[in-house]
Amino acid sequence: MDPLNATGRGTKGKEENGLSEQQGEECDLSTRHERIGAMCAVGAHMMWGFFPLYWHLLDYVPSATLTAYRVIWSFLLLMTLSIAMPRLRRALLQLREPRKLAIYAATATMIGINWGAFMYAVGSGQVLQASLGYYINPLLNVLLGVVVLGERLRPFQWIAVGFAAVGVAVMVMMGSGMPWIALAMASAFAIYGLLKKKATLPPLEGLSIETGLLFPAALAFLLLQSPDPSAQPYSPVTWLLLIIGGALTIAPLALFATAAKRVTLTTIGILQYVGPTLQWFVGVVLLGEAFGGSKLIGFLFVWTGVTVFIVGGLQMQSRATRQARQVALAE
Repeated sequence: MDPLNATGRGTKGKEENGLSEQQGEECDLSTRHERIGAMCAVGAHMMWGFFPLYWHLLDYVPSATLTAYRVIWSFLLLMTLSIAMPRLRRALLQLREPRKLAIYAATATMIGINWGAFMYAVGSGQVLQASLGYYINPLLNVLLGVVVLGERLRPFQWIAVGFAAVGVAVMVMMGSGMPWIALAMASAFAIYGLLKKKATLPPLEGLSIETGLLFPAALAFLLLQSPDPSAQPYSPVTWLLLIIGGALTIAPLALFATAAKRVTLTTIGILQYVGPTLQWFVGVVLLGEAFGGSKLIGFLFVWTGVTVFIVGGLQMQSRATRQARQVALAE
């Protein structure tokens, strides 16, 4: 055997083994990275899903007042975090630019409407409307893309939107009435998402600005309320629940922001239905809301639309992946 060749083969073998081990480590790291992201996404949506149960503990507080306290405590907690996070302090400097100030003023208005409608849904015993709102929100997003951005919908997307529209129409025509709360929540959040495309800050920094812009109005609302002589002062437990409500507003956003950097958009798109499904469970099973007749039929149409939307999206993603692999192999 030629010792030079043997040495060359040995060196080459070691290099290949080293490269293989490195690739294996990178693969394990990527898998761990995605697993953590998926856990964060599930955690965020589970928190959003069980939100109605938490706010139900405060059902004796008017929904508008709850919304105001949610804004105030979210903002104060974010400002407390800014002491340890310089990036949050830097975010406030964005308000010096008129264009960015206008964008965040609009997003603050939309998130205020969404929160207010959600609190009203919980306080008035209509958690199913909140669930419906978050089910149809992704479908409204794609419809808004057509109307505002001139995007083209694929056939499966039109079918999904059509099923959702029929579901809402069934509820209206069969006596359940127009689901105004659901439509307000879904529309406000869809517009919020559209405006966020123009916003450049990460979620927590953006929320700091939005709650900061809503803070004066929320504080003025609370201070200018006419005192109710028969009302009892809030107990320490109530104040604690209100403060924790601010923390629970921030926590799922932080988890979601972590997840968005680690998992695919397809995974995020599927997991977004965990929240409304849990809200449906909370409303029907845990809080005992009536679910039959027109509501059942309407939800069946909406669920069918959601299923078409998910399956169509997965098929589209699968085709895109196959095409990308074919291009890579051809090169």
